[in-house]
Amino acid sequence: MKTEELIIDCDGHILEPADLWEKYIDPKYRERAMRIRVGEDGFEYLEIDRKRAKMTSPGLLGSLGGMGKKVEEARKLREDSTRGEVKPDQVRMMAPKPEDTYLKGAAFGTMVAKERLELLVREGMEKTILYPTIGLLWEAELFDAELSAAYCRAYNRWIADFCRDSGGRLVPIAHLSLGDPAEAARELERAVKDGCKGAFVCPFTITRVPHGDPRHDAVFAAAQDLGVPLAIHPTFEPASFGIHHRYDNFAWAAWYYDLFAGQGVQHAFGTLFQFGVFDRFPKLRVVVLESQAGWIGYFLDRGDAIFNGTTLGATVRLKEKPSFYFKRQCYISADPDERTIAAMMEIVGEDKFFWATDYPHPDHPGNYLEELKGMIAPMKESGRRAILGENVARAYQLM
Repeated sequence: MKTEELIIDCDGHILEPADLWEKYIDPKYRERAMRIRVGEDGFEYLEIDRKRAKMTSPGLLGSLGGMGKKVEEARKLREDSTRGEVKPDQVRMMAPKPEDTYLKGAAFGTMVAKERLELLVREGMEKTILYPTIGLLWEAELFDAELSAAYCRAYNRWIADFCRDSGGRLVPIAHLSLGDPAEAARELERAVKDGCKGAFVCPFTITRVPHGDPRHDAVFAAAQDLGVPLAIHPTFEPASFGIHHRYDNFAWAAWYYDLFAGQGVQHAFGTLFQFGVFDRFPKLRVVVLESQAGWIGYFLDRGDAIFNGTTLGATVRLKEKPSFYFKRQCYISADPDERTIAAMMEIVGEDKFFWATDYPHPDHPGNYLEELKGMIAPMKESGRRAILGENVARAYQLM
């Protein structure tokens, strides 16, 4: 993308080495480290605390680095399905093969820091903020707070090392589990000292304590004191925690579930307002990731309306209306294919939006630079500069 403007990807991903947790985990947990195994069916699977992961379906690991792949195959299957030649449940995984392994599916720049830097140069980007891939899968299946914290520490050590010699162009973000808030706060402090520029949590908590609850204040206080943003990023979620239980025989509808994949993030974000986090921590910066951004207008309009105009607002532990705190302390990432963001900037503010590639994950298309040009075309020059890179650089103090 040819431009003189600062371009920063606010949410790119790496593919962790298969032996990361064995090498980087605290020695006392090494026997319980996460691993990639091969099952009797020949397919790779994720092993979490010595148990086969139930949510890692056959072929999934091999598809995680495949942004833009198998699109033509999917189109053919869709056509066959509309003619009744393929059953819907046969379309879902598109016949994965055991030879489609995690390593073979790794796209350029996902496992080697030098390659990722080359990709940035090729695409005209200054920096990318990096999040995990396997790290988005395991927490939904591990309800041991102590081991969860150990898994996070192992990843955080590794991602800091991965980015260390990049001259600041690869930006590491720490993974925190809220199972033990005091330990999460300690880990955030350690990770920031080691080079991490922020942290993320998943959209659920294994304790079922809402994100905004004061029992998590140690984490909010640490992020505020350290001056780093705290993000909410979508992950696999425990099936029993989800909202998709109203229909029977609908598990095959992968498009439908991905359409609403960001709702867990919205729920977690909403609890921060309900519990008054932004009054307790007025300098805390919160980032909403990979759940699109067009909904934020409705979210703030509706939140303000029921805060000011109904008795329901009495339950909210805030002094000001929600939009006040969003504009003061929050940021949201847009997908490049969103077309409402230029108009949304006029209402919410030019300084509130980021953009992201999600590279190399397969649930987003690979033509993100082309789509990005379309998204920024109707924006004012100030808004274009802001969303391309200035906002994220300011939020993460990168420049």
